[in-house]
Amino acid sequence: MSTNPLLDFSDLPRFAEIRPEHVTPALDALLPAAQAAVDAVATGSGRTWAEVVEPLNEPLERLSRAWGLVGHLQAVVDTPELRAAYNDNLPRVTEFYTNLNADLRLFERYKVIAADAGYAALSAERKTVVEHALRDFRLGGAELAGEKRERFAAIAARLAEISQKFSEHLLDATNAWSLLITDATELRGLPQDALDAAAEAAKEDGKTGYKLTLHIPSYLPVMQYCENRSLRETVYRAYVTRASELADPAQDNSALMVEILALRDEQAKLLGYPHHAALSLVPKMAQSAEQVIEFVRDMARRAKPYAEKDMAEIRDFGRAALGIADVQAWDVAFISEKLRLARYSYSDTEVKQYFTEPQVMDGLFKVISTLFDVQIEQVDGPVWHSDVRLYRFARKGEPLAHVYVDNYARNGKRGGAWMDVCRVRRQLAAQLQTPVAYVNCNFASPVGGKPALLTHDDVITLFHEYGHALHHLLTQVNEPGADMRAVEWDAIELPSQFMENFCWEWDVVRGMTRHVDSGEPLPRELFDKMLAAKNFQAGMQSVRQMEFALFDMRLHSEAPAASAAAVQQVIDEVRAEVAVVTPPAFNRFQHSFSHIFAGGYSAGYYSYKWAEVMSADAFSLFEETGTLNPDTGRKFRDEVLAVGATRPAAESFRAFRGRDPQPDALLRHYGMLEAA
Repeated sequence: MSTNPLLDFSDLPRFAEIRPEHVTPALDALLPAAQAAVDAVATGSGRTWAEVVEPLNEPLERLSRAWGLVGHLQAVVDTPELRAAYNDNLPRVTEFYTNLNADLRLFERYKVIAADAGYAALSAERKTVVEHALRDFRLGGAELAGEKRERFAAIAARLAEISQKFSEHLLDATNAWSLLITDATELRGLPQDALDAAAEAAKEDGKTGYKLTLHIPSYLPVMQYCENRSLRETVYRAYVTRASELADPAQDNSALMVEILALRDEQAKLLGYPHHAALSLVPKMAQSAEQVIEFVRDMARRAKPYAEKDMAEIRDFGRAALGIADVQAWDVAFISEKLRLARYSYSDTEVKQYFTEPQVMDGLFKVISTLFDVQIEQVDGPVWHSDVRLYRFARKGEPLAHVYVDNYARNGKRGGAWMDVCRVRRQLAAQLQTPVAYVNCNFASPVGGKPALLTHDDVITLFHEYGHALHHLLTQVNEPGADMRAVEWDAIELPSQFMENFCWEWDVVRGMTRHVDSGEPLPRELFDKMLAAKNFQAGMQSVRQMEFALFDMRLHSEAPAASAAAVQQVIDEVRAEVAVVTPPAFNRFQHSFSHIFAGGYSAGYYSYKWAEVMSADAFSLFEETGTLNPDTGRKFRDEVLAVGATRPAAESFRAFRGRDPQPDALLRHYGMLEAA
C-alpha cells in the first residue's frame, strides 16, 4: 500500500488520510508515467487496439482518478492549503491534457486503428472510443501547427486557470457574507426550522441571535417567508451582486467573464469554427446554434402566455392581499408562497415536516431497487467529512458499484447539487473494476437532534442527481471513453430529469414520507394539494430556463462581449424578449452563472430543456405500463443507462420508446398542451 493515499488505487479512496501535501508528490509520479506511456505508443508502430489503446488505459486512468480526487475535495472541503495545492498543479495537469488531446503522433495511431482490417471486428464500445478519440483530437488542436498550436495550448491553460478563479470568487463571496440578527421580530414569518438553523449558526460563531448567510438553505427561507420586506431586499441584494463589481473587488468576476468569452471565441476560430457555440455543438445532438436558438425561442413562445398570467396573479395578489403595490424582485418568492398557501391551503414548511432525509433516502433506494433490480446497503469506508455516507449497489450478491452521498450545505463546500465520477468501470486482468460515484447536495443540516428536513424541491434535486449517478453506476460499458461521460451533452440530462418524475407519484411519495414528530406518512389530501399546485407558476419557471439558455447561446454564438457592460446588455435584451420578471439594475446574475463560466454548460445550457422533452416522453411509458413496473424499468436500464455512449443517444431513446421523442408529454406535464 502506498504511503501517499493518492497513489493507492487498490480499493476505494483513503479520504481520511489525504492531505494537501500529498498532491504534488502524487502528480510528480503520475504525470511522467502517463507521458511515458503516451510517448511509447505515439512513437511506436502499433496498429491495433491492444497495441495502441490498452497500454494507455492504466496510466491515464490513474492520473484521472488522483486528480479527480483532488478536484472533488477542493469542491467539498475547500481550505486555503488544498486550494493552493490544486492551483499550483492545475497548470501542469492542464498542459498534459492539452498536449495529449493535440498529440498528432497519437492521432495518427488512432487513424491507423480505424483503417486496419481488424477494426470491423471491434466491439461497439471500442469503436466508440476510437471514433470519439479521432473527433476529440481534431477538436483538441491535433491538426494545428506552429504558432496556432502554441496559441491553442496557451488558451487552454489560461481557460482552466480563470474558470477555476471564477468558481473560487463565487465560493468566497458566498462564504464571506453573513448578517447577524439580534431581534427575532425582524425574522417574523420565518419557519421554526430555519430560525433554529440560523440560531445554531450564530451559536457556532460564539454569538447570540440569528446568523443569515447566502447559502441556499438560509437564503431561500428568507426570500419565501420573511415578512420584513427591507430585510428581504438586503439579503436579495447581497445574493445577486455576489462576485460582481458591486461587492468585494477582490472577488469580482467581471473581467474573468469577458476574458473567458474572448478566449473561447479565439479557440474556436483557430479550429475553423465561426464561434464557440459551433465548436461546442460538435459532440452534441443539436446541429447548429440557429437550431438551438429556434428551439429555445419556440419553447419560450409556448410558455410566455402562461408566465405572463403567473406574474399578473402575483401583482394582483401582492396588491390586494399584502398591500405591496410595486412588486420588486425580492417580493416575488414571498408573494408566490402566500398565494400558493391561499390557493392550495398548504405551504412548503408544512410539507417539509414529512420529508425527513432518512425516509426520503429509503424511498429513493426502494424506487431504484424495484426498477433496476439492485440491492443497496450502507457500508463503512473512509470519507472526507462526517456528513458523508457510503452505499454499495449489488445484484444477486455481486457488487455492482458504490456511491458517496454528501447532502448538507457547509462553509468550504461549493453551492448547488452535482454528481461526479470517482472511478470508472473497467475489466482488469484479474477482476472487474466497479464504478464509484459522488452525489453532492446542499440541503439544510439536521438541527436539535432531529433528522434533516427536505423541501419537496430538495427531494426532486436528490432524485435528479441520482439519475446522473445511475447512468454511471449501472453501466455495462467496460471501456473508459465510451461510458456515460461521453454521451452527447444535450442528452446527459435524460436520466436525471427522468428520475424527477417519480417525486410526483403517490405510490412513491407515500413510501418516502414520515412526519418528523408523529411518524405519520404524508396525508393523501395534502399530496393532492401539492399535485394541484404542481404547475403553479410553471410558465414563469419555463421562461426563466429559456432566459438562461438563450443568454448562454447568444453569448457564445455572437461576437464576444468586449466588456462586462456588453454581457449585461445581452442578458437585458434576452429578458426583454422572453422574461416576465425584470430584475433591478443592480442584479448581476451572470457573475455567478458558474454553469457556463466554470462548468461544462457553455453553449449547452439549453440541454436541460432539450433533454427534458426526452425524459418526459420516456416517463410516459411508465405512466402507460405502471409507475414502478419492473419490466419497463429493466428496459430503461438496459437501453439507456447501461449502454453509455456506445450508440447515439437518439438510438438509445428509440430502442426504449420505440419512436423519436415527442414534446407533447412535457407540455402535458406542465399543463401547457393547449397552447401548443
